[in-house]
Amino acid sequence: MTQENNPLHGIKLETIVTELVEKYGWEELGSRINIQCFKDNPSVKSSLKFLRKTQWARDKVEYLYLKANKLPLPPPKDDSRRPASKPQHAAAKKPQTVKAQTNKSTDTPGKPVNANIWGNG
Repeated sequence: MTQENNPLHGIKLETIVTELVEKYGWEELGSRINIQCFKDNPSVKSSLKFLRKTQWARDKVEYLYLKANKLPLPPPKDDSRRPASKPQHAAAKKPQTVKAQTNKSTDTPGKPVNANIWGNG
């Protein structure tokens, strides 16, 4: 597999994190990407450990790096953590109410409901 279309090819994750910290600082980085390793006692070592284990966070860091350096951005990934949305046409429809059919022969005024079943008629 070739990496000729990957703008991050050959760039280490440590380099990405270090450059982002130099450009934004830990506080700004923590506000741009809401992950604990950038907010609570941040360090490059702890951030690398977390980002290597957590793909969604790594994707956000790599995306910010690409955007900050004006490199070509990858197409958006399908987020499998989110539940699938309902089709739009199903949500727009209102449920139809079913009208009860009345039987003229058994519905007489003054007669109790279900009188024909219980023999009270």
